[in-house]
Amino acid sequence: MVSNNIVHVVLTGGVGSRLWPLSRKTKPKQYLDLFDGQSLLEMTIARNKSIADRLLIVGNVENYALSCKVMEKFSVDHSHIIEASPRNTAAAIAFAAFQSKEDDILIVTPSDHIISGEEDYMTSLKQAIAIAKNDYLVTFGIKPSKPETGYGYIEFEGDNVLAFHEKPSLDKASEFLRQGNFYWNSGLFCFKAGIFLEELQKQEPEVYNRAKTAWESNDSGLLDYDLSMKIPSISIDYAVMERSSNIKVVASQFGWSDLGSFESVYDYLVEKGHHADANGNILIGSAIHTSFIGVENCLLVHTPDAFLVVKKENSQEVKQVYQELEAVNSPLL
Repeated sequence: MVSNNIVHVVLTGGVGSRLWPLSRKTKPKQYLDLFDGQSLLEMTIARNKSIADRLLIVGNVENYALSCKVMEKFSVDHSHIIEASPRNTAAAIAFAAFQSKEDDILIVTPSDHIISGEEDYMTSLKQAIAIAKNDYLVTFGIKPSKPETGYGYIEFEGDNVLAFHEKPSLDKASEFLRQGNFYWNSGLFCFKAGIFLEELQKQEPEVYNRAKTAWESNDSGLLDYDLSMKIPSISIDYAVMERSSNIKVVASQFGWSDLGSFESVYDYLVEKGHHADANGNILIGSAIHTSFIGVENCLLVHTPDAFLVVKKENSQEVKQVYQELEAVNSPLL
């Protein structure tokens, strides 16, 4: 009987551009100690360490030192895969699969999500592992709490995926909520390393072959830049999950947010007791007394070199500010 090792694969490559100026290239959101004195990466590792036999951190050269510093707080068997240049999630997960035995079960999680309801989370993980042992690729659907336009959706029946849907309009998101068999696409996955690689090779042979070549010439987990740049940059969703006929979904009840915008940070902080004034305005990053007049549901975000003022419902537009700064190669990034 095959004994499947459980490998927790943590993807740490994101920049968190929608959370500028808190999140920077030099310290992305998953490393910020914003959450009860812990970083999102610490919380991610702690959440999964009881179920995993091994931890594998996939990141890039810019984040490597930050990840090493976090790991000083844990006595957990772990290793690093260091991308010379990020090539999106299909390649990142392929590297983790190449580093593992083909019957190892990978639990793939982003490093920057908030999850609550530990018992429900563990129930979903165990369910996913059981399904993955039968050679399926498993994704986790999150029961939506509101018609959210910032997330993709999974349409399902039982544990079968009927379709993946891109970020919808508000009307369509409301309709998804009414129908009841549409869950948020969480970006959490579970599968055998070998099954994922088989499916990647079938669906995106160039990503598979180029990633394999890059992996075979790694130096203690560090990947070669020139070989990496030949890998097409494509997400696991596009490369595999939306095209495979071998997908199952675990419809999950645990609380989840990708904290991908200040709207979700706002909701999380207020829920945790962060002070909001009578009109729902909050201050982040400063102890200076601040009064808001004539506005509601706004965030004032302060860092030593930047201020951001944004209405909660306009949070997705922060990415445009980031892109404008990037276009002029601003040191503020």
